[in-house]
Parts: sequence; C-alpha cells; structure tokens
Amino acid sequence: MLKDAQGLEVSTNSHEAVDAISSFTNQALSYGKEALNVVKQGLVFDPTCAMLHAYAAAYFLSQENQQAKKQAVPHLRTAIKYSGNVTEREKLYIQAISAWATKKIDVAIALHETITDKYPRDLVSVQQGQYHYFYLGDKQRLLNIAQKVLPQNEDNHFLYGMLAFGLEQCHQLDQAEAMGRMATSYNRHDPWAHHAVAHVMETQGRIDEGIAWMESLADTWVSCNSMLYTHNWWHIALYYIERGDYLHVLQLYDTHVWGRARKDSPKDQVGAISLLLRLELRGVDVSQYWQSLAVYLLPRLHEHALPFQDLHYVYALTRAGYTDWANEMRLSMHEHALSLSPNQRRQWLEVAIPAARGLVAYANGEYLNAFINLKPVLLRLHEIGGSHAQRALFEQVYRSAMHRVRSGRDAINRVLIMIHPRKSKVIF
Repeated sequence: MLKDAQGLEVSTNSHEAVDAISSFTNQALSYGKEALNVVKQGLVFDPTCAMLHAYAAAYFLSQENQQAKKQAVPHLRTAIKYSGNVTEREKLYIQAISAWATKKIDVAIALHETITDKYPRDLVSVQQGQYHYFYLGDKQRLLNIAQKVLPQNEDNHFLYGMLAFGLEQCHQLDQAEAMGRMATSYNRHDPWAHHAVAHVMETQGRIDEGIAWMESLADTWVSCNSMLYTHNWWHIALYYIERGDYLHVLQLYDTHVWGRARKDSPKDQVGAISLLLRLELRGVDVSQYWQSLAVYLLPRLHEHALPFQDLHYVYALTRAGYTDWANEMRLSMHEHALSLSPNQRRQWLEVAIPAARGLVAYANGEYLNAFINLKPVLLRLHEIGGSHAQRALFEQVYRSAMHRVRSGRDAINRVLIMIHPRKSKVIF
C-alpha cells in the first residue's frame, strides 16, 4: 500500500493521487489557497479515492456557509461509498467529517482524538480537532491534542505553529512565542506560527514589535487562502489601532482586509466587521462602510453555522440600517437554537442570543439595553468560540455601553444636585 508524505497509508494504487494527498496536507497546514485544486487534480487520477473525497468535503465544511456545505455533501457521499476497503485511519476520518456535516461536533472531536492517538503523524486530523475546540472555546484541549503528538512530529514545523497557538490561548505566552519563532526559523512560510506570535505580542502590548514581526513576514502570505491572509493583516491593523493611526487602519481595511477578502467568505466578513466596530469604539466615523459590506450578509440570515459569526452579522446589519434583516436573523437564531441538542441549545439561548440583543441595542444607540444584555454573558463568552483577541471585541462593546450609561446618569445627577442639593442621590 502507498504512503503519503506523513508516512500514512493511503488506499489507492495511484501515485498521483497520493502526491495530491501529500500536497493537500501541506496546503491545509500552511493555509494555502490551492488546497481544493490539488484535491481536484488527484481525483482526476483516482476518482474512487475515498480520502481525497473526504478532504474535499472537509475543505467545503470549513468555509462555514450553506452553499459550501451543499458542495461538501456529494464528496462525503462518495467517500462513504468507496470506504469499504480503506484503512482504519481513513474510515475514522471519514466518520469524523460525516459527524461534522451533521453538526455532531462532539462525535467528530472524539474521532479526531482517536485518530491522533493511533496515528499521531496525521496532522490534518490534529488541525481539525483544534478547529473544533477553537469554536467550542475549549482552549485546554485545543492545546492538548497538539501536545500529545509532539514526540512523533518533532521534525515538523507545522506542529510547532499549532502548539504555539494552543499555548497562547492557554496564556503560556513565553512558551508560545518561543514555539512560534522556532517554527518560523525552520520555515519562514508558516503563517499560523506568525499568527500565534502576533497574539502574544498583542496580549503583552508590544505594539511596535508586533508590527515589525508581522510586516517582515507579510510577503510570505501571498500563497495563503483569503481567510488567513486577511486575518494576519487584521492583526497588523489591530496594532495600528493601538497606535491611534486610524487612517492607516482604514487603508489596511481597503487594501489587505476587506479589499482582499472573498466577499462571500464568512470568516473574511467577520474580520472586516470586527475591524470597523473596533474603529467605531475609538470614535472613528465608519458609517459609509457598513452598507457596502452588509449587502453580502443576506445569505447568512438563516445559516447559523457558528454563534461567533452570527454576532458579527447581526451588528453589521443593524449598523447598515437593515433593521428588518437584523430582526429576521435574531428570530431565526432563536428557532435554530430550539432545533439543537441540549448543550448546543444552551450555548445559543444563554450566551449567543442575549449577546446578539446587546450588540443590536448598542448599534442602535440603546446603551442601557446593551449593558443589561451583555453583562450576564461576559464570563461565558468563551463558549461561542473565537480567540481571546476576537472575543475581546464584545467586552469592549460592553465597557463602552457601561461608560455611556454612567456618563449619562452622572450628567442627570449633576442636574439634580443643582436643583435639589439636599434631596438628590446617585442613581447609578
């Protein structure tokens, strides 16, 4: 039986199909923009290769939108059709992708854990396990799944980048930076390692170092898919926000974030939305940007792929003046929540939907309502997924709402003191 570049057995007699699997692995781990193309090329040589079809399905599912999910289904069905005589690892992987497609994320995770226990060289499975943990907000297991395969992958810089991000999410910042720098020293073209170090420097307030680090590596991102290309530039933009150089941030938005985004990509949309909102929180007028972005969100109204994404969408729709769309989406979020398993239902009903109410209220200038809805969910925001840096946005909205409410109440108190100095009292 043939083996791929990871040394894993693949059920095909086509050397070209195996080469395509090896290329896909490299593309997946480097967030390359040719991932789907190399799979398609491999299927030309062996259209019955179950693993290539499973990788195609995984690629489409990772786009987190309804249209891509429809594209995943025929590949998944074909993978299952030809899975009768494949290896145990391949069967487990196909089962994991099938569970992902049916939103049985706990099952998918268990299967990826099994794969990485038995076949620790399968870093694509490690990566997809980390992906699921990321959107569940389970930072410790995100780190653990990478740590446990380190002894078998000490020669693979991609694992060091994956470890670096897990360490950063677990607040082990010095170790995270060292691991990310080590990965980059082995291969300068490791954008996920760059990204992990960027997180560390942002957390530690090392703004100038962060800009220098990321901009010195930005030339390597031209081969990245739009998600990581725009996201790494998004991190650079965050540094410039901290510098107060808002004009440059808008230039980055136009040239490297929304300007280079796939306009139909949820992850690219989320990055653009969050950048505009961060600028608004700094007092920058970005009102002219909302409509040109929000028109691409209509297909998102009833998708509900991830609660983290929905919170961004509903804010952008409201700020763009699409009130009916925003209301329709909030109602749809509730209906979607009722269709889920108990654990997922709680995530939506107790965290995502109250947060959505708070964000819509803030977008409408209803700061007291924003404060009231966001305060109870602050300590549970990790349940909606996203990184610390991404979730910090919602905490910033909460603090801004609280400040505006208190400022308004303080103004009222001052008037009351002037009118009735003996009878007045602080009301907030």
